[in-house]
Amino acid sequence: MVANRLGTLTSWVLVVACSAFVLWHLDPVLLFSNTTATGGDTGAHVMLPAFLEHQLLAHGRLAGWNPGWFAGFPFPTFYFPLPALVVAGLNLVFPYDIAFKMATVLGSISLPIITWVFARASGARRPLPEAMAAASVLFLFDRSFTIDGGNIASTLAGEYDFSLALAFGLAFLAVTVAGLQRGRMRALAAVLLAATVLSHVVVGMYAAAGAVAAVLFVKGPGGWRERLRWGAPVALVAFSLTAWWALPFVAALPYTTNMGWVNLSNYVASLFPGELRWALALALLGAIVATVEKMPGIKLLVALTLASGVTFVVMPQGKLYNARILPFWILGVYLLAGVGAGQCARWLSMAARPRSRRLLAEVVTPGLLTIAALVGAQVPLGLPDWSPVKLSASSFVPSWVQWNYTGYQGKAAWPQYHALMTTMSKVSRRYGCGRAMWEYGPQLNSYGTPMALMLLPYWTHGCVDSMEGLLFESSATTPYHFINQAELSKQPSEAMANLPYGGLNVALGVRHLQQLGVRYYMAFTNAAKAQANADPSLHLVATSGPGSASAGSSMQNRTWNIYLVAGSALVRPLHHNPVVMKKLAPGATGWLHASLKWYLHPGPTPVVHAAAGPAGWRRLDWWKSPAHPATLRSDAVSAIRTTSQGISFNVSRPGVPVLVKISYFPNWHAQGAAGPWRVAPNLMVVVPRSHHVSLNYGWSLPGALGATATVGGVGALALVIWRDRRAKGSPAAPEALSSEQTAMASV
Repeated sequence: MVANRLGTLTSWVLVVACSAFVLWHLDPVLLFSNTTATGGDTGAHVMLPAFLEHQLLAHGRLAGWNPGWFAGFPFPTFYFPLPALVVAGLNLVFPYDIAFKMATVLGSISLPIITWVFARASGARRPLPEAMAAASVLFLFDRSFTIDGGNIASTLAGEYDFSLALAFGLAFLAVTVAGLQRGRMRALAAVLLAATVLSHVVVGMYAAAGAVAAVLFVKGPGGWRERLRWGAPVALVAFSLTAWWALPFVAALPYTTNMGWVNLSNYVASLFPGELRWALALALLGAIVATVEKMPGIKLLVALTLASGVTFVVMPQGKLYNARILPFWILGVYLLAGVGAGQCARWLSMAARPRSRRLLAEVVTPGLLTIAALVGAQVPLGLPDWSPVKLSASSFVPSWVQWNYTGYQGKAAWPQYHALMTTMSKVSRRYGCGRAMWEYGPQLNSYGTPMALMLLPYWTHGCVDSMEGLLFESSATTPYHFINQAELSKQPSEAMANLPYGGLNVALGVRHLQQLGVRYYMAFTNAAKAQANADPSLHLVATSGPGSASAGSSMQNRTWNIYLVAGSALVRPLHHNPVVMKKLAPGATGWLHASLKWYLHPGPTPVVHAAAGPAGWRRLDWWKSPAHPATLRSDAVSAIRTTSQGISFNVSRPGVPVLVKISYFPNWHAQGAAGPWRVAPNLMVVVPRSHHVSLNYGWSLPGALGATATVGGVGALALVIWRDRRAKGSPAAPEALSSEQTAMASV
């Protein structure tokens, strides 16, 4: 009895120590400093929860239109809403910057504890659960990949949503294994699965696949029909709880952008990196042990790990590329290695004298395994810079922590960056709010990330929008932005594959800015500024700098020129009726090919090309240009007013088509006009029926169906909770569960 209590206490101490170890390396001093997180994608993510909180939740909405990037995009339609909601919730207690940083580390800090719970629910005996929790720390500090998700490096690079989803997903699998053995806990399983999907859909697919396998193979108080009766309500309720987001996501996929990222093909190097090879033998042993000792959850982990490795190799090329699957393989290998190491420790304990066996198995060996794992994670990585103890080994992870969480304010270039944001606020107050196109360059990393200027809407309180944003796939306007970036930057990123990029050509880039309604152009290199100064459509209205900013190991002075782009009004009447394109290939690819032809080669008499329109508009094969289009009577547009969810204006002559330079999406609805219809490159056109026209972003049929399903899902969840409580007093069939399984299922 004493050994058992001591073992339980030791387990909690060791597991909490693992999470505390992770938190310690993430530097709690910096986490709770009131600075704006930066680094990689993280430095741009900052804008999203703030927009959700202040522009959507404040008006009773969970989804809507975000005008801040790519001439507007639906949010969070194509991104995962729960992490941003977590930030908003934490912001009720903590300042926003601290709340955001806390949300980025929650998944990593909780993973060791959730891994231990999963192992206990799987029927693993000490020291296996403690060894698996310690192995999860090794996964977190793994450096074989840095962006694909789950480990600390990926989290710091911006994949904190994946880390949070991984914690939810593993908790869901733990509850599924325990619930199937007891016939209960369906409501908790449904909520955890919904939370996983709403945090990251790829992890949601991993968790759902694990649940299907568990329903098929985990034995409980009945046959497969009973397991199906347990799993079906879980799946139905979980789907319903996510439907408000999932249905619009699936329905609107044709309006996303495929960035053209290519599958990894170096399979051996990816699946068996040097850092992981030591663990493979232990993982194989762990898989054998799970099979022989009939630990259902660990067998499930074996199946998921093998399936992840095979999927990584055979996955066809598509929008979802195979690097997204790699973290599940790496995690599985580490956790199974923990099983193998724990089993070796148990065997060594059994070799001791009978009086010492239990003490060794439940206290000594778990402690030794945990210490070994933490040292193994610590020594290759070194200690945080703020630690009083120093080791000779070093890694990029501690420096990434320092870089991210000192924030924008902690960078040497902060005065220059802050001055630029202040200048743009002043310019917009004088010349009006609007979109800004900024010159890209790797030098911008001195601000904290090359994406630093994506926060223009954040720092200017929504007055100055950035044409570039983080969520590339979320807007069909993305390809045209990157073409513009190549025309207006000396060192463009060319982030999207397979586009016809050209060199620096400010004159051509400005024409494209006018087409997209971009009000400001910001340049910092001498080459771009020289061409901009010579362009009659650009008017220099302000400068910012010079200021000292680091670029690599050197320091350089950087002065920004801010230009006002003439002829870039958000709404303008058309001089010719649009032409409706025929014979478009299906999907986003067909639209991209057709609209690129018009965007790059508009012809001597530019005519807007549309996806649909009134019967009076000409129909023409998309690759042809209309000859001698009829000129329409002149019209005038006035009183243009914008909000985050709409735009309104007046026209002098109803019936004349009007171009609205906002990204097209099916949720836009017009009042006082016919339309809107999608026109190249990805804008809208309406035909006014009255002198006043307004367009507002509203509901779609998939959105309405999804919201209805979610309301029903909440009711179904309440019903499941009631039925589970009612069945609580009904014991499971004694022959179905061993005493060990019963004890583990109670965790």
